[in-house]
Amino acid sequence: MTSEPRPGRTVLLVARRELNTRLRTRSFVVSTVVSLVVLIGFVLTQSTLFDEEQTTRVGLNGQSIAVAGPLKDAAAQLDHAVTTNEVTDLAAGKEMVADGELDALVSGAPAELNVLARGDLDPDLRSVLNGLVQQQVLAGLLASVEDLDATAVLATVADAGVRVRSLEPEDPQHDERLALALIVVALLYLSLLLYGSMVAQGVVEEKSSRVVELLLATVRPWQLLSGKVLGLGLVGLIQLFAIGGVGLLLAILTGVVTISGAATGALAWGLLWYLLGYLLYATVFAAVGSLVSRQEDVQSVLMPITMVLVVAFLLGFAVLSRGPSGPTATVLSLLPPLSPILMPGRIALGAVPPWQVGLAIVLTLATVALLARLGGVVYRNSVLHMGPRLRLRDVLR
Repeated sequence: MTSEPRPGRTVLLVARRELNTRLRTRSFVVSTVVSLVVLIGFVLTQSTLFDEEQTTRVGLNGQSIAVAGPLKDAAAQLDHAVTTNEVTDLAAGKEMVADGELDALVSGAPAELNVLARGDLDPDLRSVLNGLVQQQVLAGLLASVEDLDATAVLATVADAGVRVRSLEPEDPQHDERLALALIVVALLYLSLLLYGSMVAQGVVEEKSSRVVELLLATVRPWQLLSGKVLGLGLVGLIQLFAIGGVGLLLAILTGVVTISGAATGALAWGLLWYLLGYLLYATVFAAVGSLVSRQEDVQSVLMPITMVLVVAFLLGFAVLSRGPSGPTATVLSLLPPLSPILMPGRIALGAVPPWQVGLAIVLTLATVALLARLGGVVYRNSVLHMGPRLRLRDVLR
């Protein structure tokens, strides 16, 4: 009399089957090569991309409104686009700078401008504002002095300039950290989308070929689902580690990234959040995939989940570039569906305190447990159904 295999061993057998099958497929090799090529291209062109013309948003308060026109004209001569907005309340303007809505807040008389920035003030903007202040100082001297001392005038004008105050300490490595954050966000988005969809397609493939009926004759539905999720998750982890490792090494060798410690940390956090994000989404992908029996219907049922990932990806680029430590970025990165993409990006930028990281992990794990339970019910009740697409509410009944 032979004893039945233990549930954990059965899950591992299913996972090993998925791992061995997927690693040998042509699609895995092709996707890995394509991802490496894209990442290498991004690394090699990173400095060019960050040097492209960007629009700087400047708030003007009080008398400084008078420099709006000259500021735009002088910036345009440096091929630097500037937009100006009148800010009537200094306190509100400070909050706008802190939230990333403004890149700089200018106040004071034209000859004594004060500038408030969140971090580093753009060098072009500093140069333009210094030039405007010097022009005002020179005009004032010419209007008030009859017998001019050329040496004294030139010295006075040379010493004139804007007074800059930063809300946050200056970070000379900000651009490199931002590049790392965007790379991590892009890799996580692609990995979660690819391997989540692969789980759903695998479920539908087994249903349409009737293989699932043979498998469920020897294993339980939750064991089959857990093994599939585990196996494909390991495949994604292997690919992500390989791509991230090669990209990190190339970035360091080419000098695009010089902060190797921060880069290694960003990769480590990225791998952790890949695992959390994959566990969050994979069961949902599998459960939703079990509602249909044909590959042609897969994309339609996956659309709502895919849109959540797309929104997280777009928000990631927006909030990381503008206000990674602001309230908007903080709230969004704590939401479990968005945390796996936004939080590692904020970590790479050094814009998140430890308690927020811990809270995001706890909330994500709690959501994983809830969705795993719900997804398991959906999968168990619908995986053997053949025919038209099932409605979620009917399955949950």
